[in-house]
Amino acid sequence: MQLIKNASEEKLRGGFYTPEEIASFILKWAMNGSDNYSILEPSCGDGVFLKCLLKDSYQFENITAVEFNPSEAEKAAKIELPNKEVINEDFHVFCNETKDKYDLVIGNPPYIRYQYFAEEQQKQAEKIFTKAGLKYSKLTNAWVSFVVGSTLLLKDEGKIAFVVPAELLQVSYAQQLREFLAREYNKINIVSFEKLVFPDIQQEVLLLLCEKNKTDKHRIEHLEVKDASSLAKLDVKRLKSPKKKIDFENNKWTFYFLDQEEIDFLENVASSKKIPKIGDYAKVQVGITTGANSYFTVPLDTVQKYDLHDFAKPMVGRSVQVDSVIFNTVDWNKNREKDVRAHLLVFPPEKQLNGHDGAREYIKKGESDDVHTGYKTSIRDDWFVIPSVKLSDALFIRRNHLFPRLIANQAKAYTTDTMHRVFLDKKTKIKPFVASFYNSLSLAFSEISGRSHGGGVLELMPSETESVLLPYDESHEEFLDKIDSMMRSDASIDSILEFTDKKILHDGYGLSKKEIKLANSIWKKLSNRRLNRKH
Repeated sequence: MQLIKNASEEKLRGGFYTPEEIASFILKWAMNGSDNYSILEPSCGDGVFLKCLLKDSYQFENITAVEFNPSEAEKAAKIELPNKEVINEDFHVFCNETKDKYDLVIGNPPYIRYQYFAEEQQKQAEKIFTKAGLKYSKLTNAWVSFVVGSTLLLKDEGKIAFVVPAELLQVSYAQQLREFLAREYNKINIVSFEKLVFPDIQQEVLLLLCEKNKTDKHRIEHLEVKDASSLAKLDVKRLKSPKKKIDFENNKWTFYFLDQEEIDFLENVASSKKIPKIGDYAKVQVGITTGANSYFTVPLDTVQKYDLHDFAKPMVGRSVQVDSVIFNTVDWNKNREKDVRAHLLVFPPEKQLNGHDGAREYIKKGESDDVHTGYKTSIRDDWFVIPSVKLSDALFIRRNHLFPRLIANQAKAYTTDTMHRVFLDKKTKIKPFVASFYNSLSLAFSEISGRSHGGGVLELMPSETESVLLPYDESHEEFLDKIDSMMRSDASIDSILEFTDKKILHDGYGLSKKEIKLANSIWKKLSNRRLNRKH
């Protein structure tokens, strides 16, 4: 989870105290009248789940609470709960050494990135993944290994109930976890929140409730409540029988926020209407990695001050600098005149500078500012020579607000890693390619393919962008100028889609009015859900 700047201790510990309303609800679902469970809490913190077990007088066989932090473990040990054992140990070690199995595993696992793991923790986490038949990588977060390890410690008809980041639904590094959970559990319930649960983090969380029952059925359901306090009104009986079949081929769980009719439509529309993907026409790559954008991207006055005209290339670095679907030379010049960073400095190797005084002075300035000591710059032969400086046919905004944006790069502008570069196949024409993107179906698949961040931001990585459906046809070229004109005149996206859905989806690909309405409602549902998390 993205932390506030002052939260360095939590960043290293990876823990945030679970609100009592959440702990209480999880236990209500998990215990469900049972009185003989053997329970494990793999990261008990200061003991909020233990306190709720005591407060609500639950009966159980025993509970083992594991906690890595000594002071937290000490607090948990003082809670006067019968049949309780608190173990001060890293859960990864405990998981790999214990022979015990449990009916129920509950908790709020820590969110610690790989680089903050001690070497021994990394080795122990990798052991857990190996036991589960999964591949461990440096992108794997601690909460993932906690969920996998807890699953390994369950009895044949056990349950897990965790507070986890909502990125479980979407991010690529959690894909194999989604596949693992889908295989291992027969019932999966996801409870998400309209409002952020933790005040000091920017990323949303959800409740992951999973159950094994020895059947061959695999069902999933996704419910959403307003906030943690709303859980008190949620009847756990609603979670007893999830209805939606798990699609083992779909690698995103955002699908399950939708109704079954909407899911069926999205699963079948590509094949039934023969709709291709962006990746069928183009390769998407991250923007240019300068290693120091504030140094290599400069306004006109810097170019003039150091006489860097020979090295200054047109660039666009921020979405606010583009208010259209075509970015042309006129647009670039307007940005340049506004004194924004409209130039990318592309220097040649040292031996080719030919005594250019301005360039050498600017390079010396960079060295005095320690730009050359950064990670990306320090590993280069000449620190000021940016690699992979390629012009792309189109630009795709990496982080989007109201809707994702694909832009024709008529200005032949370079871009940094705030935008993706889109390189078209030789047979693909840029105008119909860009025009074809602006429709409800492509926007809906963008929401599904990407992931949401705090502030209501939708982010798509290159591979995710390539997976978005694109109803391409060369005849759509005639619509680009109108789409661009509407965008420049601040027309609403709804009015743009009213025009493009008819031309592109109905006339071009034969979608019925009902199907188009469904695609539009799916996009609105998913985008509104994301945007509601702005505050």
